[in-house]
Amino acid sequence: MRIVAPPVDVLADLEARGLVHDSTGLADLRARLASGSLTTYYGCDPTADSLHIGHLVGVLVLRRLQAAGHRPIALAGGATGMIGDPSERSEERNLLDEGALARNLVGIRAQLERLLDFAGPGGALLVDNATWTRSLSVLDFLRDVGTRVPVNVMLARESVRARLEAGGLSFTEFSYALLQAHDYLWLFRHEGCELQVGGSDQWGNITAGVDLVRRVAGAAVHGLTWPLLLRSDGRKFSKSEGDNVWLSAERTSPYRFYQYWLNVPDADVRRFLLQLTLLDVEEAHAVADASEADPSARIGQRRLAQELTDLVHGPEATAAAEAASRVVFGADLDDLPAGALELLDGELATTAVGADRLAAGIELAPLLAEVGLVPSRSEARRRLEQHGVYVNNHRVPAEEAVLGPDDVRGGRYVLLAVGRRRHHLLRVDGDGGQG
Repeated sequence: MRIVAPPVDVLADLEARGLVHDSTGLADLRARLASGSLTTYYGCDPTADSLHIGHLVGVLVLRRLQAAGHRPIALAGGATGMIGDPSERSEERNLLDEGALARNLVGIRAQLERLLDFAGPGGALLVDNATWTRSLSVLDFLRDVGTRVPVNVMLARESVRARLEAGGLSFTEFSYALLQAHDYLWLFRHEGCELQVGGSDQWGNITAGVDLVRRVAGAAVHGLTWPLLLRSDGRKFSKSEGDNVWLSAERTSPYRFYQYWLNVPDADVRRFLLQLTLLDVEEAHAVADASEADPSARIGQRRLAQELTDLVHGPEATAAAEAASRVVFGADLDDLPAGALELLDGELATTAVGADRLAAGIELAPLLAEVGLVPSRSEARRRLEQHGVYVNNHRVPAEEAVLGPDDVRGGRYVLLAVGRRRHHLLRVDGDGGQG
């Protein structure tokens, strides 16, 4: 992958997207960005085997910087992830062992390599802070870092104050900012890193690193945050949310991922188009304007779903997700691309049937009751007589209500429906699939 974009004032672009919240000095940062390639890092703790949508903002900030000629570093916090950041948390995080963290890093690495260009001398760099923290002794850490950080400054952090007022936090969590500050110092010394970026909840940790680099190396480095990505109801995207949207296809399937963006509230569309897609600012606003002019057409949601699914899962997954979405709105199953029905396996209520049973013919009325589409056989017969039962989105006459091998689509599936909104997928197991 080669990330190329026309020359752009990347800081102005971030401002236009609403991605600038706090900064150690925009004028100085703008001048430094204009003077030549700037190495920037964004970090996330690998407390799960996948990034989520909240992380995507940061990774795309790195990508936007890379497109403008700057070098990105993605830091996976194998060390800090074993502690947990107290920022925006009301209780201490469960600590993960090294084996779990190593597995999580593997999953995160694959996602980052899809979103950033790691090729060549100016390519992105993926680092794990455990590589330089694991061998650091307590005495060395206290001497080289602890002596340079005033306790009163740490106590003044909002996240620390809130936890202390709520009953306290452990020394382990209290030391998190020192470890992250040390990361910035290490990356400055070894990779020439001069900018750390993150969500607004990371401002205290980022400024701790900026201050440590100044105190130890006598150098002026920079920090920049963006507003936390929030839904219109005020909730944030994070691992602590039960309905989080993951970048992993195993955690959030491409179909569910596509459907999530297709169903976001109108109030979220413009901001998400600006911050979560690679559309330029003008086009994002144009799509949002068109969506606001005709909300029922959901123009913005459709574009958002397409752009994000393309970005995270690729065009083939997007095509299959779009087709699967059309299935539940009555599309002809004969025209679907490969994999569309497979995406719906488990997303819709799904029942396995044997190919031999299907070959013998399955009466539809008892089957509808068996899979739970109707409460009884008599209700199934009534629905059939009223022409309210569909097989593969085609209405079934009551006198032809028997399923056979010719009804199989996509190699091994039959789609049942009562009305236009209640669906059930049959998966044919064994030999005998058609279509």
